[in-house]
Amino acid sequence: MRIFKYTYLVAVATLTLTSCGSVKNMAVPTMDTAVNITSAKKGTVTEEQSKHWAHADLATDTIPGMSLDKAYKFLEGKKGTTVIVGVIDSGIDIEHEDLKDVLWTNTKEIAGNGIDDDKNGFIDDIHGWNFLGGNGVAAPEQLEITRILAKMNPRFKGKTIDEISPEDKADFEKYQEYVKAYEASGSRYFTTLERLAQIEETINAVKKHTKKSTLTLEDLKAIETEDETLKGQVQGLITLFGRGLNEEEFYQYYETQKKNKNYDFDFDGRAIVGDNPEDINDNVYGNGNVIGSKDEESHGTHVSGIILATRNNGVGMNGVATNAKLMSVRAVPDGDERDKDVALAIRYAVDNGAKVINMSFGKNYSPNKEWVFDAIKYAEEHDVLLVHAAGNDNKDIDVKPNWPNDSEDKVVEYADNVLTVGAMSLNYDENLPAPFSNYGKTNVDVFAPGVQIYSTVPKNEYAKYNGTSMASPEVAGVAALVRSYYPQLSASQVKHIIMNSGTKIDMDVLVPGEKGKKANFSELSISGKVANAYNALVLADRMVNGK
Repeated sequence: MRIFKYTYLVAVATLTLTSCGSVKNMAVPTMDTAVNITSAKKGTVTEEQSKHWAHADLATDTIPGMSLDKAYKFLEGKKGTTVIVGVIDSGIDIEHEDLKDVLWTNTKEIAGNGIDDDKNGFIDDIHGWNFLGGNGVAAPEQLEITRILAKMNPRFKGKTIDEISPEDKADFEKYQEYVKAYEASGSRYFTTLERLAQIEETINAVKKHTKKSTLTLEDLKAIETEDETLKGQVQGLITLFGRGLNEEEFYQYYETQKKNKNYDFDFDGRAIVGDNPEDINDNVYGNGNVIGSKDEESHGTHVSGIILATRNNGVGMNGVATNAKLMSVRAVPDGDERDKDVALAIRYAVDNGAKVINMSFGKNYSPNKEWVFDAIKYAEEHDVLLVHAAGNDNKDIDVKPNWPNDSEDKVVEYADNVLTVGAMSLNYDENLPAPFSNYGKTNVDVFAPGVQIYSTVPKNEYAKYNGTSMASPEVAGVAALVRSYYPQLSASQVKHIIMNSGTKIDMDVLVPGEKGKKANFSELSISGKVANAYNALVLADRMVNGK
């Protein structure tokens, strides 16, 4: 068994709570569970422990998790209510062994009859809705920057500033900025595609020489030639194949890259959907197939398992939340999500009873952000908490763009029901923040485990993924847990309970993306804390029961 070795510091937490009056509209007190470093202790994490490290407790396990196991001990003897959790994501394998028993089911709808039985505007939405259209297919899409440029290219492509009319010059300047952003974003992809084309050309040249339909490493090593060009080609392939790659795998990867539509100006990602993505009122589209392509939609399945994979069923892993039901809302393609889909997905989840919505997605541009703003406000009006991944670009989102968010100017929040989550690692030292995680003293609320997180993937399998996409559902699970056992608390109160009750980390850490620069962990988010399920439940209990 593989052993992971880390150095941890034992933490001693002291809880100081203030009793409050009535639950409605009450202020949320701060519970500073400060990490007091008392001694150093070396610990080892086994492969099995690494599968659920996010649930561990720093003080007792020497692993900087969210104290979930401790939280469930606190809940012994207590009874919770059912909470519907909307997961806006890619397709979700709702037939997975660890998810099939926790599905939200629209009991007002009759499956497969082609009728909108409950008159909610969605036909056969049994377990949620698919805003990406298609049945059993993946959903490729462009990036938003590609879509923006595709619209502007007919006006400006190939032109210089001297050819632009005075009234178009402002738009032309923006166009030039977009071109630079597109080129920067796509440079690695285009370089990779060019390199793959060169390798294919080399394979074909060597095949022509050997007259073989396929090549193996043994075939390559057996080739004798005086042709220096061919020698170099053969040696290059020997190096490539010697790393474990074979011809079949190469072509599989190459085909996958060629199917990437992120940077394709001519691709129409909405052809399969059939709506007008520029019209928010054109809202009758999609279908009830929330799985999508079971072979490819691992992201949404992984996110869902983190939140609410069936607990203690003897298979796989335990999700964070019990008493939770999964509502699948498919709106995130292989590319940038459309603002329209996001806005309507939020409204769908709200209208059908979700009290917590996880949103593990994001992008740099949002041309119709007002639709999403309105949907977030709609969720706030209906007491729904939105938990959002901060993003994986290792950037400060106080100064750089990241959508959706709850503040158009990055200073003033227009709603108090969005909880933005950064990702942390298993390392309780300067490497605590995940190196890919976005951060922001004003625009990230809290951090949570997001490195090597073990969860469900399609076809009854499990895998470890990295990302703020994994950190967000950890917190969404905590939110669902609090809302289950303390339904009296509002979405805003639950948000601030999670922020105020987190574990405060008082140490200097490496700032993601800043090449060795350090800052106190408190500078990376509003709360300066790591979400802690046990502390959140204790604070919620004392707010509700006044103890």
